[in-house]
Amino acid sequence: MNLGRAAVLAATLASTVALAQTHPPRVVATSTVVPAPPLHGVAIKLDIRRSKLDNGLRVVLAPDHTSPTIAVDVIYDVGGRNEERGHAGFAHLFEHMMFQGSANVARGDHFKLVTSHGGTLNGTTSEDRTNYFEMLPRSELPLALWLEADRMRTLDITQFNFENQRKVVEEEFRMRVSNVPYRPASIRLDSMVYEGYWPYEHPAIGNMQDLDAAQLEWVKKFHDAYYAPNNAVLAIAGDFDEAEAMQLVRRYFGPAVPQPSIPPYQPGPVPQQKAPRDAIVEDAHAELPAIMLGWPIPPMRERDHYALELLAMLLGDGDTSRLESKLVRERAIATDISVSTNDHRGPDDFEISLKVASSATVAQVQHAFDTELEAVKHTPPSDEEMRKLRNRIEAHFLFGLQSNFSRAQQLAEFELYWGDATLLLGELDRYLAVKKEDVMRVAAQYLKPETRSRIEVKPPLSTQPKEH
Repeated sequence: MNLGRAAVLAATLASTVALAQTHPPRVVATSTVVPAPPLHGVAIKLDIRRSKLDNGLRVVLAPDHTSPTIAVDVIYDVGGRNEERGHAGFAHLFEHMMFQGSANVARGDHFKLVTSHGGTLNGTTSEDRTNYFEMLPRSELPLALWLEADRMRTLDITQFNFENQRKVVEEEFRMRVSNVPYRPASIRLDSMVYEGYWPYEHPAIGNMQDLDAAQLEWVKKFHDAYYAPNNAVLAIAGDFDEAEAMQLVRRYFGPAVPQPSIPPYQPGPVPQQKAPRDAIVEDAHAELPAIMLGWPIPPMRERDHYALELLAMLLGDGDTSRLESKLVRERAIATDISVSTNDHRGPDDFEISLKVASSATVAQVQHAFDTELEAVKHTPPSDEEMRKLRNRIEAHFLFGLQSNFSRAQQLAEFELYWGDATLLLGELDRYLAVKKEDVMRVAAQYLKPETRSRIEVKPPLSTQPKEH
């Protein structure tokens, strides 16, 4: 379960979507009014206004005047899943290239302008999208919009910038993948779960071979195909005037030229897995052995995915979760537990990571895990467990409401992924509709032996615990 996504959804318990103001003919605006009761007595207003410019740019506004700050998030419908074989990592490369200057902003000045005006900024890449964001005082909304529009319209793609950022990305790969314990095994597990399905079979960070072989003309072609207003969503959340914000959006983003032929996303079906897959990864940076398991599951927002997210929380979220309490606290045979769904737009996966304590063996941890998994497949969670799960979900949602950026990001993703940011308002109800029998059913239906992928991580021999 992606708790960053879940946190924002708390607004569904206390939100009002106001009718959008009338905009000039060139902008289409839509809205809905959805009242909801307050969460634990805390009344929160989430005002969502959706618009679309003539060039195809989708705009989502979420004004909130409780704090004098704003967040701007531009999300492009391009990520690792859109890359061709041999071109892995291009979306991540452009996460870096987009900060290398544009027609009116010199290399490095994007950072300087934002930070010197009291703000923070960054960009992130996933298999499903790339986003760029700024968080600033409310008075700096024009600056954030101008900066994003300028690089959308006139990014400086030169041989120098390309070579420079290729080196940066390769160094990042070494720092975040090659030299990070358990990370290579995690990437290998994804490739096993999605074997034969290229969009998610390879990591969004890319690989050294494809980056070394990349050519400037390939990179330019990739940029021209995807980084256009009609392949993006702009979300603004925080303390701003809606009419002023839309005027600025039209002024800065209106001249951006749309891409007439965005490549269609046609990945084909995921090859059916008929037998378990196993591998051993020797990790020179790991101090303890580990077991990593993965299964294919339905995409986000499908009915069973909500039950699978609750299953992940039941097994591994918090000290009272089943695996944490049994394997870590009671028996002390594991030191770290992680259970999650990856929350992909397309087919998703359910992953579990178990680090083996120095006093235990891989076989002991595997047997203990298998016992707990079989138990949840045959016996539904108790009423008390379901109550705790629902309370934790509500708490995660409410916590996320404190961040304008989190609201902007989640609204932008809902608009991009499913075509309507206001769908966010119904999300919590979907979680709360999950019954304990659903949790038991999805465990048995999706976490099957024949669709399981498993990796055993082996540390250097000198650090491996002795078998008992």
